[in-house]
Amino acid sequence: MQNNNISTITIPKTHPRYRSLLKREKIVAGIRAGITSERGLIAHGRGEAFDYLIDEQTLPAAMIATEVASALLLTADKPVISVNGNVAALVPEEVIALSELLNAPLEVNLFYWSETRVMKIREHLERHGATITNVLGDKADARIRGLGIEHARARVANDGIYTADVVLAPLEDGDRCEALIAMGKTVITIDLNPFSRTSKYATVSIVDDIERAIKNLISIVEDKKKKKKDGWMEEVAKSKNYDNAENLKEVIREIVARLVIRSSPLS
Repeated sequence: MQNNNISTITIPKTHPRYRSLLKREKIVAGIRAGITSERGLIAHGRGEAFDYLIDEQTLPAAMIATEVASALLLTADKPVISVNGNVAALVPEEVIALSELLNAPLEVNLFYWSETRVMKIREHLERHGATITNVLGDKADARIRGLGIEHARARVANDGIYTADVVLAPLEDGDRCEALIAMGKTVITIDLNPFSRTSKYATVSIVDDIERAIKNLISIVEDKKKKKKDGWMEEVAKSKNYDNAENLKEVIREIVARLVIRSSPLS
């Protein structure tokens, strides 16, 4: 039996919640390393509850959103990937790989901001393969305009999120998502809660676990890059008809259908 020891406990791969428990341990390890805040563990638990509702798998509606997101990222003039503590703890290698595929810098952006924590996350990303020039955030020399955002999450890099046209912001805050949209940016979020303000405000909301969503994005982007660019533009044209509100409704319908099946005496 192969085990995986992330922090203080050993999790057997035969455990029915192996992957879920492994993610928890990654967040705990992130807290101990000064990368993730304690509040991040609470946020992760909230998302985990929704992941159980979708049977810990990517829903068809989420895959549609992922396809649209990939087309928008590939054709962006200046895409940026926002990285907070949970993202850094859970998918460091994956966001680095996606960043390289898209030629999109990673910007460390935190609600509970401190220079020390930003540098720890930056160093963590570099240990996982990021280059120094591809990680922004230590110079938060601009602020998101409007809508009264007073906390540190308004701090952004002028050569990153502030001037980006498309922002991939996994595990985003609703107020900042709304503010970025108000600035005219295309905002793609990854959020397991289809009812969150983040999901509702985003241009494209991928209602999925971050590990699955980023891996799906990498796979789709790699596939698209093998095709001619004309093919990308055709998919962007299709994305113009994408309705995020309707997609979220479909996610909810899919969740309800699963709950009905589970409640059946024959299930």
